[in-house]
Amino acid sequence: MTRDPGLESQLLDDLDHPEGLEGRPMFGGLCYMLNGHMLCASREGRAMFRVGKASEPEALRFPGTERMSQSGRDKPGFIWLSGPSLADDTIRQGLARMALAHVSTFPPKDR
Repeated sequence: MTRDPGLESQLLDDLDHPEGLEGRPMFGGLCYMLNGHMLCASREGRAMFRVGKASEPEALRFPGTERMSQSGRDKPGFIWLSGPSLADDTIRQGLARMALAHVSTFPPKDR
């Protein structure tokens, strides 16, 4: 997978540029971190959102979403968005808001 600068820019706008946000190359794409915690990521053709276990059922109701799995193991609370739904501002922004609501509850990491 390769990076998608257009999607990276859209996600940044969807997140509304919160204080403490930084982008880091990761997983073959760009990962946005909030106060040192993984928030969301983009790669060509899909985006990941850390919505949390409690919000996962709601997030999975959006079309184009699926639970993230890595090496055959599910990653509860992490959602992939792909396909035509990735271009839908309402869906992408809804997932971004869910991720912000979840990750903003974490204390900042010491770096």
